[in-house]
Amino acid sequence: MSIHTQNNNFEYLHDGRKETKSCLSFCSSNDSISQKTGSGWFISAFLIVNASIGSGLLNYPIAFYQAGGILTAVIVQSFFLVFVVLTLLTLGYCSDIKGSNTYQDVVLSLCGRKAQLACAVCVLLYSLGTCITYLILIGDQWELLFLNVAYDFYCSTAPVYMTRAFVISATSIAFILPLCFPRRIDFLRYTSIIGVLGLLYVVGLIAAKYFLPHENPGAIIQGPHTWMDIFLAVPNICFAYQCHISIIPVYSCLDKRDLREFSKTVTLAMILCVLIYTVTAALGYLQFGDSITNDILLSFNPTAAVMVAVVFVVVKAYTTYPIHCFCGKAAFDTVWKMVWHMSPEEIIHRENNRHIATTCVWFTLTLLLSIFIPNIGVVIQILGALAAVFIFVFPGLCLFKVTQTKIDFEEKQPTQIYVLRAMAIVFLIVGVFIFGLTLSQAVIKDIQGVKPDSSKFTCR
Repeated sequence: MSIHTQNNNFEYLHDGRKETKSCLSFCSSNDSISQKTGSGWFISAFLIVNASIGSGLLNYPIAFYQAGGILTAVIVQSFFLVFVVLTLLTLGYCSDIKGSNTYQDVVLSLCGRKAQLACAVCVLLYSLGTCITYLILIGDQWELLFLNVAYDFYCSTAPVYMTRAFVISATSIAFILPLCFPRRIDFLRYTSIIGVLGLLYVVGLIAAKYFLPHENPGAIIQGPHTWMDIFLAVPNICFAYQCHISIIPVYSCLDKRDLREFSKTVTLAMILCVLIYTVTAALGYLQFGDSITNDILLSFNPTAAVMVAVVFVVVKAYTTYPIHCFCGKAAFDTVWKMVWHMSPEEIIHRENNRHIATTCVWFTLTLLLSIFIPNIGVVIQILGALAAVFIFVFPGLCLFKVTQTKIDFEEKQPTQIYVLRAMAIVFLIVGVFIFGLTLSQAVIKDIQGVKPDSSKFTCR
């Protein structure tokens, strides 16, 4: 692969075809084309945590209920966590082979253009759905805030500026849209720390509420009714731990890009994720039992302490939406260039206008959809199926391609190459099974009908 730089852009040869990328879109700090220093492994871990933990946190306690209790859910979570860590490291290893800077470019470099197009479409749909969940979450939290601060006025008068549609629209335009225009994902590293600290408060609140006197919970089940019940939690778990789309841009932004630094980032991020998710889900479920809501905060009395948590969750949603917007726009850009067969000159010439237009259309579309979708559970069930593709299928394809190429071109390979190929096959089998199962469950559930998920203290 050869690289040529000119006018803040670089070209590389892939399979005899010249392609051009703007270095403003990436931040590979070990390239001579890098314009800024990258982030350290510690700060980058918070970017991963912020990308991974979001609306999935508030939806996670109900996954413990759906799986048939805490023990079953923890076992299922531990099983998937092993695959999550392995595939994250696999993606880092595969991205280093040709210096790829986005998820879909890793797939391109190893599996070809058709696989890249399929990957980009999946990334596009997943990022779109994730952004919608954050806007839905914002609407839920503002409703809780109004119920606590101005209950009588909110319920009796119901002014336009307190309606769900207006609040989501106005606050998102003010706080989210400006953060969606920068082209470097590490621009959000400091807001990510604020978001993670806010989530730690939410976890502390749920733990404190559990140990303080509270109402008797609903029924607490000790095991799944049928063995198929354990798979009901799989979409939530996959959605909760899916940070694979944003992991490659984050890895590209490390000031020292190598697998050792990356492994430290992944380790710290996963430790924080496991602690936050498990404590929140277990204690949240034990407090409410089968009466728990899709959004755990909607199950609490809207006290002052809960309102602080609501504010933190809203701040977290405002700061995490741009991360997924960044990944979604990169995927859309890939699809757009491939569909229209754009030349390198056209890509460079129209890049600024395309970036601005894509950002505005993306934001408007997610905003409109978030107003009409009843609750985050509807979206998360579908996203859980797509998350399984990113966690298992594409990393498995990339790893299989790398190992098979080594085996085909060299007669004798160390045993570890064959072990890695076997691991890649396992990734593929597990990923296809989970995708088919979770997608079928989500479609059946949506056909049966879904009700809006609102606070039990709402004036409605």
